[in-house]
Amino acid sequence: MNKEILSLVQIILGIIFIILVLLQAKGTGLGSAFGGEIAFYSTKRGIERILFSMTVAAASLLLIISVLGILL
Repeated sequence: MNKEILSLVQIILGIIFIILVLLQAKGTGLGSAFGGEIAFYSTKRGIERILFSMTVAAASLLLIISVLGILL
């Protein structure tokens, strides 16, 4: 029963993580690191900061749940 619950939570967190990554601002990925974009780098503000924090939290929870699924 616990494995089934962990698997379900893992699927839900994975979907949430994918959605949060897709909602991130365009042009801030690896392409800009290799000269694809010249821009001023500034701190994240407002909804961008909240979205970034939620993405980090979802990734962390997904990692923890995945490790728990392996150990149990």
